[in-house]
Amino acid sequence: MCGIVGYTGGRQAAPIILDGLAKLEYRGYDSAGIAVKNNGGEMQIVKAKGRLKVLCELTSDGENLGGVCGIGHTRWATHGEPSENNAHPHCNDEKTVVAVHNGIIENYAPLKAKLMRRGYTFYSDTDTEVATKLVDYYYKKYNEPLRAISEFALHARGSYALAVMFSDYDGEIFAIRKDSPMVIGYTDGGAYLASDVPAILKYTRKIYYIDNYEIARLNANGVTFYNLDRDEIQKQSTLIDWNAEAAEKGGWEHFMIKEIHEQPDVIKNTVNYFLQDGKLNLSELKLTDKQLSEIDSIIITGCGSAYHVGIVAQYVIEDLARIPVRVEIASEFRYRKHVLTGRELVIVISQSGETADSLAALRDMKERGIKTVAVVNVVGSSIAREADGVLYTKAGPEISVATTKAYSAQLIAMYLIALKFASLRKTLTEAYYDSLINELVSLPDKISRVLENKSEVQKFASEMVDKKDVFFIGRGIDYAICVESSLKLKEISYIHSEAYAAGELKHGTISLIENGTLVMGILTQSELIEKTVSNLKETESRGAYVAVLATEGNDNLPADFRKLSSLPKVDEHFSASIAVIVMQLFAYFLSVLRGNDVDKPRNLAKSVTVE
Repeated sequence: MCGIVGYTGGRQAAPIILDGLAKLEYRGYDSAGIAVKNNGGEMQIVKAKGRLKVLCELTSDGENLGGVCGIGHTRWATHGEPSENNAHPHCNDEKTVVAVHNGIIENYAPLKAKLMRRGYTFYSDTDTEVATKLVDYYYKKYNEPLRAISEFALHARGSYALAVMFSDYDGEIFAIRKDSPMVIGYTDGGAYLASDVPAILKYTRKIYYIDNYEIARLNANGVTFYNLDRDEIQKQSTLIDWNAEAAEKGGWEHFMIKEIHEQPDVIKNTVNYFLQDGKLNLSELKLTDKQLSEIDSIIITGCGSAYHVGIVAQYVIEDLARIPVRVEIASEFRYRKHVLTGRELVIVISQSGETADSLAALRDMKERGIKTVAVVNVVGSSIAREADGVLYTKAGPEISVATTKAYSAQLIAMYLIALKFASLRKTLTEAYYDSLINELVSLPDKISRVLENKSEVQKFASEMVDKKDVFFIGRGIDYAICVESSLKLKEISYIHSEAYAAGELKHGTISLIENGTLVMGILTQSELIEKTVSNLKETESRGAYVAVLATEGNDNLPADFRKLSSLPKVDEHFSASIAVIVMQLFAYFLSVLRGNDVDKPRNLAKSVTVE
């Protein structure tokens, strides 16, 4: 949520900042603003409610703002309604201290009361204005920016990525983070900061990830890092292995459809990375075979689509490796009174590696001494750094809010973990194990076949565009596919959609079926098809319009069911990787037909970095 970009160097800052903010629009926002220190030392602040293009028009794409040092922000409203007044940057009364902030200051109310007792007044409803004026208070008290920022960190509770400019310090930006992502980049003659890599990838692939309570000081000559005691520290940079073009549309109408079509390559890259000379290599887990053999149960946690990956993985791991698996929603995870033996493995799944609830779950387990593994897409992210081991998915930058290729890459990572445990526990014959490896290798070509037939999905979407309610039903892994399919549909088409285990229909849900209600059946698990078909017939008899997604060769389905698509055959443990492609396309085409902003659906943000 929210986006931050900063630049200081030898070039005009405003166009660079606005360009970077445009790369972060996927994160979700409702207002935007920019502050640039002009050549006379004055802070110029321009803010606007609505889309970034409004701010661009106000500043002629930044050309009207002179100066080579500035910060910008896209705001997702938390404290105070979306408005120009509440938009960032915020400043002190003299406009000598200006700041932007991602996150939430939990104790902003007592801090605000403290500052008001010392004569401060407030023009907005935001916690960020409180943060800015708290920095100002300590700056006036100690006359030293590093001390002011460290004092802020000692007194503020919550999460923050904070970037500050002081009028007394020409060409310098100061930044600090806690539990909210921030990256720093530097090239000859210019330093950059942002809340995510795509914002600055155009300018540098050399990135520094700063940890909690670390302070960065940026100027044209470089970047210096400090701890909370203001002692200088050394940090290693990370070289990002994807280029700026990977975060561009490249001629596609939307990022989502581009990323849907990137999935064959993403899966191929992920499989090939962990298969070396045909052998599975998961050394990045940082757990020895002996340690993994001692694991007696697995807990998987994540939010949204990452949680849905866990549901698929639960079925796959338990069946292939015969080890108990529990899947938990990360936002509820730490409120459980977990009964632990110490022999569990906790797997945290997150695209960004910064998801606040998932990070909290990880830290809770580490405090209890439980082994942890992260499945993430972003190198150097908080979850990746703090877990005992990490499997990086090779999805590249995912820009559309609705995840597609990151979900698919996470599925692959979890399949590989299932095979690793199956190998260690000797639950599969060597021949079947080898065949599963071959099935994974075959997935990209089979997904390409699905994409080649997307026109039939588009036609079906055009027929369903006026539906107000959609239900997805299935059993086993098919139910897990339904959960993700339903989320995709509702988050970008805004059609009410639910997913149910087919056997639960008669326990209340079937009362919602009305004449014309669309009921989608997922039928990839051969042993469960007959039971699900019976459930579908029950909805049909009550007026539902039934459509099914089945694997090719299932020719004995009722003739009156609408056959959406025939899926290429794959080992049924991996069917989610094929079926979800059709459901992604269905959601995408419905969203386009309904005139929605596919890549930036209303009320949603790509990276949820606050609880």
